Order: sequence, then C-alpha cells, then structure tokens
Amino acid sequence: MATGLREGMASIAQKGLIQPKEAMSEINKKNNSLYIGIPKEISFQENRIALTPLSVALLVNNGHKVIIETGAGVGANFSDKDYSEQGAMISFNKKDVFDADILVKIAPPTIEEIGLMHKGQTLISALQMGALKESYLKALLNKKINALCFENLRDEGNVLSVVRSMSEIVGATSILIAAEYLSNVTGGKGLMLGGFTGVPPTEIVILGAGTVGEYAARTAISLGAEVKVFDSSIFRLRRLQNNLASRVFTSVMQPIVLSKAITTCDVVIGAIRASHGRSPCIVMEETVARMKPNSVVIDVSIDQGGCFETSEVTNHKDPVFRKHDVIHYCVPNIASRVPRTASYALTNIFTPILVDIGDMGGLMNVVWNKPGIREALYIYQGHLTSKDLATMFNLPYKDIELLVAANQ
Repeated sequence: MATGLREGMASIAQKGLIQPKEAMSEINKKNNSLYIGIPKEISFQENRIALTPLSVALLVNNGHKVIIETGAGVGANFSDKDYSEQGAMISFNKKDVFDADILVKIAPPTIEEIGLMHKGQTLISALQMGALKESYLKALLNKKINALCFENLRDEGNVLSVVRSMSEIVGATSILIAAEYLSNVTGGKGLMLGGFTGVPPTEIVILGAGTVGEYAARTAISLGAEVKVFDSSIFRLRRLQNNLASRVFTSVMQPIVLSKAITTCDVVIGAIRASHGRSPCIVMEETVARMKPNSVVIDVSIDQGGCFETSEVTNHKDPVFRKHDVIHYCVPNIASRVPRTASYALTNIFTPILVDIGDMGGLMNVVWNKPGIREALYIYQGHLTSKDLATMFNLPYKDIELLVAANQ
C-alpha cells in the first residue's frame, strides 16, 4: 500500500512539474516572438545598459530572443556569462546585433550604426534633441524604421518615466559626490557632509525645486545637512515642501538672498532645467569668487550649458577643476557614475514595454493603446511623427493616429 501511495504521489509531482512548462509553451505560442538586440554603447563614458540579466531571463521566458554584443554590460558590471546564463545570445559581431528586429540602446545610434540598421526595424534610444542635426534625422528617416525617444516615454501618471528615474538618481548622487569633495582625501576642506551634536551642520544650497532638487534635498536632509532651496516657481517650491514632509528653507530667486546664501554655504547644487534650449545662467562669476575657499559647486545642468558662469564641461576621468579656489564638478552624465543602479532603473521601464509589444501583437498595437508610448514615437515607417521635430527642421509631418489607424 505504501508503494502505491508513493507511486501516486510521484505521478502527482510529475504532473505538477510538467504543467508549468506546458502553460509556458501555450503562452509563448500566443506571443509574437520578438528578436531584441542590445549593442555595446560606444558613446564617451556611457556605462549603462538597457536590459539587465534578469530582465533578459523574463523576456526569454516569454518566448523572445535576445542577442547582446559582447562586453555590452561590462560598464555596469554585468558579464557576458551573466547574460548567457539567462538565455541571451552573445555576439562578437556588431552587425549580428543590428540584424535584430528591435534595438534597445541608451545613447542615440551613431551615423555608422544607423548604416547597419534595416527597414522596418524598431529603435528605442535617447534622441538628445538639443544636439540633433537635420542630416542625422534624415539618415534615420531614410532607413524607414520605427523610432521611440525614451526621454518622452510617459507612465500611467503622465510622468516622464525615464527622465524622472534618472533625475532621482542624479539628485541623490550629487549629494554623495559633494560629500566626497568636501573631504580631505580629494583636497576639500575636511568636512563631513551632515551634522551631529555640538557641531554646526554643513550648509547646502540647491538651485531648482524639480526632481533633481527634491532628491538632492531629501538625501542632504537625511544626512543632517542644513538645506536651502531656491526656485523661480512658488508651485515647485510648495510641491517640494509637501513631498519632503518636513520644513526646509525655500525662497524664490531673489538676488540678494540668493547671493548671501551662496557665499556662506559649503556646497551649491545647480539643478535648473530649461524646457527648450540652454539652461539659465543664475550664478555670476563674481558671486563664485566670493564663496568660501574649498567650497563645492556641482552643476547638474551642465548638459544644457550650466547655471554657473564659471562652469566648464568635465568628465568622469577628470571630473573637477578649481576656479577662485572653489571646486567645480561639471560632469554631464552623472547617472553613468552609478551605472548598475541606473541600468536597473531603466530596465524596469523598458522590459514591460517589450513584453507588451509581444503580448499585444506588435509595436503599433501598443502605440494605439498606450498614449504615453505614442508620444515617444517620433518616426514610423520612415514618416516623421513629431510635430516639434518637423517644425524645428521644416520637414513633412504625419499624424501618428492616422498612420496607425490606416494599419489596423
């Protein structure tokens, strides 16, 4: 009887093991199998990668194929082995990766990389409209591809999801960078960022009450620093106060108050963004010259020109310079300083989109059903579907809804 019981249990266990595989195969049959390519980033000091190994495992389990160029994840400390163990194909040939139906990159493709692309391909990458040239855009259009600009992706709350995630990381990281350059190890004034009993806290001024400013303030307050936030918008200042759930010094951009705060503080974070064009230059050189020796300036807005008159673009290998005995950190791509964390944030956004493209039967079905993704689509089958780009370069514009409806 015991033998019969064991055989019965073994039969049940065997069925239990088989059923998930059968269920998975049924799911895979329903999906459109995607062929996704992840090329190695060749942009200067771009260390992030669009998909992490666990996201690759999820996509492979959903019946999709993922091909990754060798070394693509090294900058974020993901090895080829990490990806191959999760089902990715590793290629030593860039052209093989560019043969994929969907390319997911961080930086915009170079002209050489555009040459490797093929008709009908879907590109998900940054666009960097501030540095965009007409010849580059026409090269993309001539390839008759579909292109999504991930800076314009919006989530269910109508928030720019990638921009928000990267801004959160940059805001928190900027304070940790300031702590590093305040210490003696890097030639700073030997201060610990923060404060404790009996010792005056570090004074930090933050210019801009957006996402970067909010997360910089949140991190600085948690370390015990004294924080002052300046912005030209009362709405943004009030929102920051509410989000922080604690009282913090806030002020509009009143020149006398701002100048006094900057010349007496230990750290200034410049986080003022422009919706179009160059960020406004808020702090003049004479104000920087009156700052305390070995103070730290971190200009997060440097990718838009910077909000300090003394700012000059630096990089991760040579990140700082001194001017008027003030340490300046002006690296445009701060998120690449913590590429593994940034890659996790990005993969959380891209993976659901790729799964939806498979589940819903193609990119156009996703675009039709999700307005947040529709706004990010700027090229469809070689047609320019972004009014802003069409106006900027005086090129023909096609309404995406009419194009998608025609293909339903």
